[in-house]
Amino acid sequence: MRSTLSWQAGRAGAALRRTSLRRRELRADDIAVRVDYCGVCHTDLHAVRTHTGDAPLVPGHEFTGVVTGLGREVTRFALGDQVAVGNIVDSCGECAMCQAGQENFCHEFPTLTYGGTDRHDGTSTLGAFSREYVVRDEFAYPLPAGLDPAAAAPLMCAGITVWEPLRALGVGPGARVAVAGLGGLGHLAVKLAVALGAETTVVSRSAGKAGDTRRLGGHDLIVSADQRQMAAARDRFDVVIDTIAVPHDVAPYLKLVALDGTLSLVGHLGAVTVQATDLLIGRKKLSSAGSGGRPATAAMLEFCAQHGITADIELLPSARVNEALDRLARNDVRYRFVLDLSDLPQNR
Repeated sequence: MRSTLSWQAGRAGAALRRTSLRRRELRADDIAVRVDYCGVCHTDLHAVRTHTGDAPLVPGHEFTGVVTGLGREVTRFALGDQVAVGNIVDSCGECAMCQAGQENFCHEFPTLTYGGTDRHDGTSTLGAFSREYVVRDEFAYPLPAGLDPAAAAPLMCAGITVWEPLRALGVGPGARVAVAGLGGLGHLAVKLAVALGAETTVVSRSAGKAGDTRRLGGHDLIVSADQRQMAAARDRFDVVIDTIAVPHDVAPYLKLVALDGTLSLVGHLGAVTVQATDLLIGRKKLSSAGSGGRPATAAMLEFCAQHGITADIELLPSARVNEALDRLARNDVRYRFVLDLSDLPQNR
């Protein structure tokens, strides 16, 4: 077994603590990655705050780093290559979804970067709030030259989560897109929609987001608490990407959707109540998406490199991971925390 250092969760509400963990020895198709930068996601916050302590939990599922070890059959990478890894690290590879390049919808459920079950030995996967990660080479991606590795890390979860519906719904030049919520997901949805050529509007509770909307390339801001603004935007958008991370009423956002348009929920993935008439009037569609398959993830990275797209981040030494989680719970970040794991060996 390989030994590395990590930030591990205790019982719900307890601070993450520095500890050692064991990684598997490299299988034939594995690579070892020195984790340099890992984003902090709302999923991490939820996992830490609800953890029972019955099994080890090391969060972190959007990271970049450098290849430090190669399985004997690996030909896609060389030692020293910069790579990026997201929230899916394996799948069955055989079902219809995997064959279609949609490993994120694997019929056997994809293996997640943490909190998943390894398909070979049945152990629980442990995430990238650690100095090393071992992953199947097919689920690691070359990090394109020119992308800052720290700011690129959130592309591997937040970025692909919004890229998937934008591409699946055919967003391109002339499309009218609204992004509800301007946070970790939303700000990347704006950047990507603008780069795809869409007329892009932000829908936010705060009029104070007007400056950021313009800075990100957005064309307009609608204040969701202003009923006159919301009414004036009725039936205006071909696609509405809802990135709001907490339970909320989707009816006001459906009203923004144009004839035959789509509201895609990618933020809060819990129960939703919808009146059928809100869909009927305008033949509107309600959809969702989650992460992306390998072809889409690779395409997203190349697109971001071509257009200079990365996340807006606040970079913190990993020793401040508990501060990052506390501030994330208060939405005190613009727009994504990223941890620098290089300090892990010094935090004894």
